Formats: sequence, C-alpha cells, structure tokens
Amino acid sequence: MRLYTYWRSSAAYRVRIALALKGIAVEQVPVHLVRNGGEQHAPAYRALNPQERVPALELDDGTVLIQSPAILEYLEEVFPAPPLLPAAPVERARVRGVAAIIGCDIHPPNNSSQLAYLRRTLGHDEGEVAAWIARWVGAGFAAVEALIGEDGFCFGPEPGLADVFLIPQLYSARRFDVPLDAYPRILRVEALAARHPAFAAAHPARQPDAE
Repeated sequence: MRLYTYWRSSAAYRVRIALALKGIAVEQVPVHLVRNGGEQHAPAYRALNPQERVPALELDDGTVLIQSPAILEYLEEVFPAPPLLPAAPVERARVRGVAAIIGCDIHPPNNSSQLAYLRRTLGHDEGEVAAWIARWVGAGFAAVEALIGEDGFCFGPEPGLADVFLIPQLYSARRFDVPLDAYPRILRVEALAARHPAFAAAHPARQPDAE
C-alpha cells in the first residue's frame, strides 16, 4: 500500500497513527502542499484524488481511498486488531461522536485552504486568523474535554479512534499557539500519546518529508 501524505497535514497524521497502531507497513509518498503552488494540484495527483487533498491510500490492487475518516474505517474493517473502536454499540457511538467533533467541527475551519481564503481573499491579518482558529478549537475542545474519561486515553487504557483524531488536532493547536490550560483531560491524553511508540512514529517531525 502507498500513503500519499504531507508531514504537517493533520488528516494524514490521523492515518499514520492508525497504521502505526495496527502495525501496518506502507510506502509513504510525500505530496508537498505548498511547494510549486501545491503538488496536490498537479495533474498526476489530481488523477489519483480529484479532491486534490491528502491523505490518499492506494491499495495493492491500485484502488485509491480518500478522506481520512473513510480510510480509517477501511483499516478498522480489514485490519481489526488491535481495534480502534470498542465492542459495544453505545460505546462505539460515544467514541465516534468525539472523533466527529474534531473531524467535522474543529478541523475544517483551520484547514490550510480555509485559512488561505481568509488571508488572501478576505484580507484578514495573522492576528485575526489566529483568533478565528482559537475560536473554533476552543469551542470543540471544551466539548471533547467534557466527553472523554478521567484517566487513560480518551476512552480507556488503550488508544482508539478518538485519540487518533485528537492528537493531530492538538499538534495543530500548538502550531497556532491556542491556549490549552483549560483542558487537563486532553493534556493528559497528549502526555500519554507522547510516550506511545505508535504516536511517536507518526509525529510530523519524524516523517521523511519533515521540514
């Protein structure tokens, strides 16, 4: 399998974590999102992923999967051990709910394409962009903080889907200097992940295309 990725993409970071947790080896193909106007817009990559975003996962038979939630579901279904979701349906829904807060509510407003629109098209300065990011991260993290457990990872002693979404979003929040002191449960999960080999292997700084 090949993973088309960019070292600082939080969506690609999610998939790297899941692959590492499940012990799945893939070939990484870096797609630079800035250089030369963004390599994701090149015709060769557009033919692979018409949305022109990362990640994309190319299977051994040439099938290409896009969008990190869909890729994560595929990995969970095809490589079920170790699981990213608990067995009980209600518990699975709780985990998916937290993942959705991050993936659907927090992440899109601070995606690179949205931020570029704020800067270049609407003319907002960096202070205004930072305030925009902090607004949506803060609202989402307040909900996540209330929903996750009081010890261990988000929902127990082992990492799961919620942690796969949370850790990349924390990395992004720190990039933009979003205040995090109000979220002790989230910071606990971050500290645990920092000591976990799968999260360490997936970290942006450890990627072959890191700058």
